[in-house]
Amino acid sequence: MAEREFDNYLARSGATLEGSRYAAWLAVTPRGHGFPAYYAICENRSFRDKDVAEAAAAKALADMTGLEPDGTPIFPEDYTGFDD
Repeated sequence: MAEREFDNYLARSGATLEGSRYAAWLAVTPRGHGFPAYYAICENRSFRDKDVAEAAAAKALADMTGLEPDGTPIFPEDYTGFDD
C-alpha cells in the first residue's frame, strides 16, 4: 500500500481479491470527518498476483496530478495506466 497526502485528503492505494483475480483501487479519505471514497484503477486489466495489482495501484497513485475539490483523483489527459 502506498500513500499520498493532500491538503484536505489522504489517498491510499491497494488491491482486493475479487473472485480469482485482484482489483487495484485508490481510497481517498477526507482529513477530519468523513468516510473514504474508493476508486477502481486499471479496470481494463486483470491481475492474478496481488503484488502486481498493488504495484499498478501505487503507480496510478504516483501518476495522479492531484485531486478535485471533492476528492476525485485527477490523472493526465489520455492516461490509461498501461506502460505500453
